[in-house]
Amino acid sequence: MMEETVTKDKEKNLQLVMSIIVDAGNAKALAVKAIKEAKIGNQDTAQATLKKARDVLTDAHNAQTEMLMQEAQENYDVVTLLTVHSQDHLMTAITYCDLATDFIDIYNKLNKF
Repeated sequence: MMEETVTKDKEKNLQLVMSIIVDAGNAKALAVKAIKEAKIGNQDTAQATLKKARDVLTDAHNAQTEMLMQEAQENYDVVTLLTVHSQDHLMTAITYCDLATDFIDIYNKLNKF
């Protein structure tokens, strides 16, 4: 029975890791799209796309939080390269979304001239 629980925990951990990678990648792609929309003057589309990026980023962050809660309860698996990779994707996506906000603001000001 113990082995079955360990296998389920590993599967759940892998699902969370993959969710972080996918959601973070999607958030980054949406942030890049938002910047491109702002660059060509589509401010409303840029803002809406950035909101979608942040919503998807929240999903990735929620998966990370679940993993952190499991670890705090001493219910965790060995940290793998895949786990580290997921954290790299998440941090990159967060950075892109933060920078996208600034780029959209800058392009908005430039497009008014």
